[in-house]
Amino acid sequence: MHALRRRFYHRAKTVGLAGALLLGSLPPAALALSDTAMRDALADAREQRWASINDSAVAGHILHGYVDYHRLRGALPEASPGRVNAFITEHEDSPLSVWMRGQAISAYGEAERFDDLLAVADDKPAGAERQCHYATALLEQNPTRAEELGRELWLVGQSRPTACDALFNRLQSRGVIDADDVWDRAMLAWEAKQTRLMDYLLDQLDERWHTAVSTAENTRRDPESLSLAPDCLGPECAATGGFYRAAMERLTRGDTEAAFAAWQAKASRVNLSSATRRAIEEELAFYALVRDTPGTLDWVDGVLPTLDSERVRELRVRRALAERAWGDVRHWVGQMPAEERENSRWQYWLARADAQLGDGGAARRHYQNAAEERDFYGFAAAERLDQPYSFNMARYGFDEATRERIAALPEVRRTEALIRIGEPGLATSEWLHAVRRATPERAQALAGYAAQQAETGHESWPARLVQTTIAGKMWDALEWRFPHAYRDAFERFGRRNDVDPYLLMAIARRESAYNPKARSPAGALGLMQLMPGTASDVSRSLGLDAPGRYGVLDPELNVRLGSAYFSETLKRYRGNRLAATAAYNAGPRRVDRWLGEHRAEDFDLFVERIPFRETRHYVQAVLTYRAIFQHLAQGGDAEGVSLLSEAERNTRYDRSLMR
Repeated sequence: MHALRRRFYHRAKTVGLAGALLLGSLPPAALALSDTAMRDALADAREQRWASINDSAVAGHILHGYVDYHRLRGALPEASPGRVNAFITEHEDSPLSVWMRGQAISAYGEAERFDDLLAVADDKPAGAERQCHYATALLEQNPTRAEELGRELWLVGQSRPTACDALFNRLQSRGVIDADDVWDRAMLAWEAKQTRLMDYLLDQLDERWHTAVSTAENTRRDPESLSLAPDCLGPECAATGGFYRAAMERLTRGDTEAAFAAWQAKASRVNLSSATRRAIEEELAFYALVRDTPGTLDWVDGVLPTLDSERVRELRVRRALAERAWGDVRHWVGQMPAEERENSRWQYWLARADAQLGDGGAARRHYQNAAEERDFYGFAAAERLDQPYSFNMARYGFDEATRERIAALPEVRRTEALIRIGEPGLATSEWLHAVRRATPERAQALAGYAAQQAETGHESWPARLVQTTIAGKMWDALEWRFPHAYRDAFERFGRRNDVDPYLLMAIARRESAYNPKARSPAGALGLMQLMPGTASDVSRSLGLDAPGRYGVLDPELNVRLGSAYFSETLKRYRGNRLAATAAYNAGPRRVDRWLGEHRAEDFDLFVERIPFRETRHYVQAVLTYRAIFQHLAQGGDAEGVSLLSEAERNTRYDRSLMR
């Protein structure tokens, strides 16, 4: 055996590896050797290859609990609940405790060891499968609670795991879940387009439900036949509410005009609960406004005050803005509950309406209210008032003594060790578990440590710092929420491609929260979330080899390609950053269509008129982040910081922007 390895093993046996690491007495080579042993041991533990693990090499390592976790997981369900609870207690400061409790609930539930399950469960677990095991375990000890949970699990329109079958069967045999509940779930399945589940449930109903079942099946095949449906369905009309809610929901989404006609014919004839009626009308009003369905606006205006629907109120104001009906804007914003109305967005539009209607004093008051907020509309309001933005930035101290104290915490040492052995995902879980359990003061100290590591440490730290501020709700810690990670690359490639580097930083912050390994469900990759095909096309245009799937995850290359792609998008819109930002999210073809369809608009109206909520919020966030990055780069000086240039603010947003 190599001499260093012999000295390391001797040291580990004498003082314990954890003690040696804490004392800082292991040389870097020995530390690397210990981490290599742990990396190998963890890989073997995951596969339950216990004979391959050298226990003496990892016995004192700070991450040994991860090996113990897999050992205990492999021993379930035979392992006793006492052993499980001892592990949970020992590792309470780690996500290992949460994961082990979940593993034990699953294993004991599958083995029908329900007393053992209840001995380790502390409350309703996460996930439908474990919740079904838990509710089944409660059937004898606490039947009231079991029945309550069982009904919650039943009344959804999606299939449930097989672990729920026994629970549902027992609840049905007890009459807790009856034919009415079977029908209600079938209707929920219809709404969720789960037709196989719907058919399975309808098959369980007896002859008394024949008319209701045949009506539902016919209406599913031909939604417009809803107008011919009976006004009373099922025994004692028990199926009526569920049927009309599901049938109207499907018809409303498929053909809003036909749904409106059907509802006009049926609304006064069918006996529905007020909650069901509101649900039907809320959905119908929403889609009538989204699709600008002819002949529905007066009806929407009539029912809107009864709906208590934030999303319909929002659409009604946006409809008024599209029509420049400033009196309607003022009216419908005024109909909002106070908390909703005081949002900077609605204060801004109230101010715009007041100004258009000649009430300058009211406009100024509303602009001032909006300008107190650090967001798109707050900044836009400040510009209207010709005053600096309100960044409302908080600063937190973080000295060397605090750094040393935080670095010595077991959860921080585990995080660092997980990064060293190539487990950044586990490291983030470990870290965020610590942040969520921390006092506000401890959370701030952890964020300060993360900020320092983001400056000099592993590339996963900037994203972890952002996540820390979210988990710790440190909304005003702007220097931590918007770290200047990869700033050199953004500035270099921004200059090369004639693109505002602050805007590139803002896009990356919104797209990936600075996670260089981020992958979206759609396949977008890296800091700037490039699609592989886009990355290949841009690479060829730059004379580079195609980067391949993993090459795009390199931060430097990702920024280079992303900035070049954005530069081309910017040229498409004559250098207009607002339009280019919208196109980066929604695609140029959609933005071209929006510009072509709308009459000339101010920048704020164009943003508010973007039909996709995701893109609308994206544009607002990116432009706001851009201003924050500029503010931070100027050392907290707000001078010259703006959402847009003067030309971008004053241009008319229409087809003339397109090259």
